[in-house]
Amino acid sequence: MDSLTQIVLGAAVGEAVLGRKVGNKAMLYGAIAGTIPDLDVLARYFVDTVTATEWHRGFSHSVFFSILFAPIFGWLIWKINPKSTATFKDWSWLMFWGLFTHPILDAFTTWGTQLFWPLKMRLAFQSIFVIDPLYTLPFLVFLILAMGQKRTSPKRRKYNQWGILVSSSYLLITLLLKGVAYKQLKNGLITQGITYKEMDIRPTPFNTLLWTANVDTKDAYLIGNYSFFDSKPIAFSSYPKNHELLGSLATKDKVVRLIAITEGWFTLSQENEKLLFNDLRFGLLSLKPNETKFAFTYELKNTEHGLEVVEAPKTPSDAEGLFESLWNRIWGN
Repeated sequence: MDSLTQIVLGAAVGEAVLGRKVGNKAMLYGAIAGTIPDLDVLARYFVDTVTATEWHRGFSHSVFFSILFAPIFGWLIWKINPKSTATFKDWSWLMFWGLFTHPILDAFTTWGTQLFWPLKMRLAFQSIFVIDPLYTLPFLVFLILAMGQKRTSPKRRKYNQWGILVSSSYLLITLLLKGVAYKQLKNGLITQGITYKEMDIRPTPFNTLLWTANVDTKDAYLIGNYSFFDSKPIAFSSYPKNHELLGSLATKDKVVRLIAITEGWFTLSQENEKLLFNDLRFGLLSLKPNETKFAFTYELKNTEHGLEVVEAPKTPSDAEGLFESLWNRIWGN
């Protein structure tokens, strides 16, 4: 999830664990704990694109990381606050829950987390977009209300509990919504007589009313959108796999790893003599008809030093009109 959401969750967890004893400091250190796992993004400055992508939401988002670093960070906070009534154990417990709830929340997104690292299994429920105002804003309001109360006030604890309860309930609701959307998309394929191998669905940006599906057929992937307000049949657009464009690159280490990262959901395309590897898991850049650009695309470049994988840059114009088209599509086709 986005940084603000993880800060809010971390602060609320910190308050729940130690707020009664140390007040707003519990929120502060909980918020810090909630942001630490995402520091893995700094890896992109030190390693190649494929390795950085593999590491993202890996070790730092695991149970092992939380157990290992909670006492280390707890000890540092204990030393920084020698006059606090909280013990080393108290601070370690706060840091553990702040670190651990971060990947639990991320597990509901499309990217998921390697919660059980070093096992390669990635946990991804794919029921919420990385930025979802309906999750974050009510949670933030309750947190602010709690922050304004005295440390020992019953209202402070109640506001914080309500924030955790409402946000957690919303997460569970997203799983139910996904189930309903999956059934509707599946029925749409059956009604249209489309034979497919596998279907993968996820919410579109910023909401859980409009869902998008990747459908694996023999030679192409179909992409279709379904809103709970739809009144017409679901339209599926076809995108050729073009996997044969890889040629001898198919056995290259970086390509094999990139395919593993996408879990096989990828297409290839050529643009101005560039070979582009498109990750389908995060969908298209917009809802425009005949859109061909994907949210995550990598250029495969043969250089004198070997194969180089470079993430294609995004520009503000790529998302032009996204919010308007998204808003209109949410309310039905």
